[in-house]
Amino acid sequence: MSRAVLRTIIALALTALLLSCSKKPDPNTLVMVIESSPTNLDPRIGIDGQSERIDSLIFDYLLTRGENLEVAPGLAERWEIPNPQTYVFHLHRGVRFHDGRPLTTRDVKWTFDSLITGKIRSPRGGAYRFVDHIDAVDDSTVVFHLKEPDSPLLWNLSTGAVGIVPYGSGGEISTHPIGSGPFKFVSAETDKEVIIERNDDYWADKAKIARVRFAVVPDATTQALELRKGSGDIIINGSFPPDSVLTLEREPTLAIESAPGTRLAYMAFNLRDPILKDVRVRQAIAYALDRKPMIEYLWRNQAQAARSVLPPQSWAYNSNVPTYDHDPVKARTLLDAAGYPEKNGVRFHITMKTSTDENTRLMVAVMQQQLREVGIALDIRTFEFATFFSDVVHGTFQMYGLRWIGGNEDPDIFEYAFHSSRFPPNGANRSYYSNPQVDALIDQARREVDPAVRKPLYAKVQQILAEDLPYIDLWYLDNVLVHNRRVSNLKLNPAGNYDFLRTAEVATEENRH
Repeated sequence: MSRAVLRTIIALALTALLLSCSKKPDPNTLVMVIESSPTNLDPRIGIDGQSERIDSLIFDYLLTRGENLEVAPGLAERWEIPNPQTYVFHLHRGVRFHDGRPLTTRDVKWTFDSLITGKIRSPRGGAYRFVDHIDAVDDSTVVFHLKEPDSPLLWNLSTGAVGIVPYGSGGEISTHPIGSGPFKFVSAETDKEVIIERNDDYWADKAKIARVRFAVVPDATTQALELRKGSGDIIINGSFPPDSVLTLEREPTLAIESAPGTRLAYMAFNLRDPILKDVRVRQAIAYALDRKPMIEYLWRNQAQAARSVLPPQSWAYNSNVPTYDHDPVKARTLLDAAGYPEKNGVRFHITMKTSTDENTRLMVAVMQQQLREVGIALDIRTFEFATFFSDVVHGTFQMYGLRWIGGNEDPDIFEYAFHSSRFPPNGANRSYYSNPQVDALIDQARREVDPAVRKPLYAKVQQILAEDLPYIDLWYLDNVLVHNRRVSNLKLNPAGNYDFLRTAEVATEENRH
């Protein structure tokens, strides 16, 4: 055997050895598979899901969110509302940023002033449009003075909104975020990974995991493969289809955790359309759709039927609203009354726009069959997401299907999505829905501080929306977490964020035997 051949064999053997060693999981690092990179880790700017969820581990917020999506203490251990336009917050003492600087009310004031004054340009700034000015009374007392009552303010100061950054922070926070949260930023590489490590000086309960690597894996098939071969430890609400969850559940090294979530799938109408402006047509479509088989067969029962934009976990949720159980006879009666008789089995054609998402395409194909039974010919137009969403925002659609992810967890969603002052580009009232009674109820609720007073107002809003049907609320998707069995103590919350990483533990080889 020649020396050259021998060297080649030795090199290959060493390579194989190194590869086999690299497959062993690092006991100090949890690898979490995510679908995309965060767009901006400055918590004042990043509004995509990955930015918000990773930011919530790096930064602390004035307030947090409880199990019923109510606000709870965070950096502010308590607060008072002496009048509807004054909010006084008292901070925990002894909190420090990751670089050792103490966190005081000066940092809180800077964080929100930078948005209110436009020093930092961000869509998040609109949430604080009613804030007149902020006073840092002393190191632990900060006062928000409002121009007019704004009850959603507390929600807009809680987890997932805007985390507190150090005084003077500018654009550099985007690439090297410095917060005070349970994890510290280590590094990030777009379309590859984000790495964070435990903050051993954290002021509250410390994380159990030493390090988390968020591995960016856009492809659904590859996501599942990473979990199966052990190079990925965990994924929540992956982009793979529900059938894949059932397959992964049979893997001996993997486990599944699931719980009802708040992500809402909905179908919306353009109320400026000559056909769809008639509420009887919208109600007929609702009666023609049968959600039960879609939940059972398309989602494998990993979803719950919806009655409101708000999820059932919300303190303001109202379940006592008109419902539209599958009833083709009622659908046909309403369509006849609306002046659309059947001609050769067809009453009219209508177009629904969707993205290329596989689950959405399957759902719309089923809807097409169900609507055909009552004489509605549904034409489907599928587009790449950016094009599809641009059409939705610009009102060039008759019907479309989308999801609310996080934005529907507070009743402030009703102003953003249904108030007549919030047609695009000023908000997300993309149906161009206008009802003076709904506007008045939303405006009244925003000015009320007491949740007990606000709740019946929002209950009435939900009742009217269920009758007028600018949306058909389809279902809330369950939170489904797939994880390696070496990871334990995972606590899901309704929002489906990454808070479970605060309590998660990774077992070593010794612990598992």
